[in-house]
This record gives sequence, C-alpha cells and structure tokens, in this order.
Amino acid sequence: MGKYLGPVCKLCRRERTKLFLKGTRCITKCALDRRDTAPGEHNRRRTKQSGYALQLREKQKAKRIYGIYERQFKNYFVKAARMPGATGENLLSLLERRLDNVIYLSGIGLSRNQARQYVRHGMFKINGRPTNIPSLLVKEGDVISFKKEETAKNSIIQSAVELSKGKQTAEWLELDTDKMAVTINRLPVRQDISTAIKESMIVELYSK
Repeated sequence: MGKYLGPVCKLCRRERTKLFLKGTRCITKCALDRRDTAPGEHNRRRTKQSGYALQLREKQKAKRIYGIYERQFKNYFVKAARMPGATGENLLSLLERRLDNVIYLSGIGLSRNQARQYVRHGMFKINGRPTNIPSLLVKEGDVISFKKEETAKNSIIQSAVELSKGKQTAEWLELDTDKMAVTINRLPVRQDISTAIKESMIVELYSK
C-alpha cells in the first residue's frame, strides 16, 4: 500500500472514531461530529460485521493512528511476539516508543504527521546525536532535544506547546519547557496508552 494522499477525515469516519490526524481541527471542526457514517454510498446502511472484519478494522485503526504501513506493522508484531509478556501490550508499547509519537505526545507536534515531518527534517537529536528517523524507538533515560536552539523558538512550535500545557501528557515522559527537551522517564505500559485500540483483536488476526 502506497502513501495515502486523500482526505484524512474520511479515515476517521471509516473507523468511526477520532484518530487525531489533523491536530486541533480534530477537536474544533471534526467531520465525525457532523457525519458519523462510514464514507461511500454502500456504507449508509449499518450491517453486522464478522469477527474477521472487526479484527481487521482494529489493525487498520492502529496503522492509521500511528501512520505506518503494513510491512512495518507486521515487523512490530513479530518483534512484540518475541518479547516476554503479552504480545498485544508489547505491540502497543513499541508503537508508543516511536520517536514521532513521542514528539506528538510531548506536545511539540499537534499531530503525529506533523511530528513525523519535524523528525524527517532533522530538527531533533537524542542524547546529543542528530537523527531523522521517525521510527526510531526511544529507551528509558533518553533525552530528546532540538538540534538548533532557534528552532525551539519557532512560533508554530511554541503555540503547540502552549496549547498542550492544559492537557494531560503521558506519565512516562516529561517535557522541560525551559530547555525544550523531552526526557523518557520509563518505558510505557498498557495503562499509559490512551488510544482506543483493542490489541487482543490484532493478536487474534495475526494468529490465524
């Protein structure tokens, strides 16, 4: 599957839940609030979905939330299955530890897509080393900071941080607004992950 270039609000309608793909627009002018049916003429009538269809929808939802392709997602699942503990929880933990997701959760990016663009443009460094890999997995103790101090003073980034000040941030990371640096206090567990994903269905899908 190539990169999706269509209207992302249709993806939220297809999954019938907010995927928060467009930053503040998802809160102020969400298309799902105006039209909660799936896109397409054939989806105007609600039909009962099979077990496989429900499992597939959960996988598609997770892929769209984190903005990754099928091969990437399958690789994450294989890695999660090899780790000790519950495979589904391991999978979500790996997805949460992606660098682009951490930038989004910290409040520096208004959406995961915006955070991904920041990383690809080489705006950050981890433990003093520059990186431009959005899929890089952070570890406990890592410190993410801006490559250039003047970048942190950008009006778009500053407004994003201001908007996120009143919101509850992930407990496993911490943003120092003075130094504009994100510290990974610990690795995320299932209780830290607020995304509406039923990971057990994804495990069942891949286990067939």
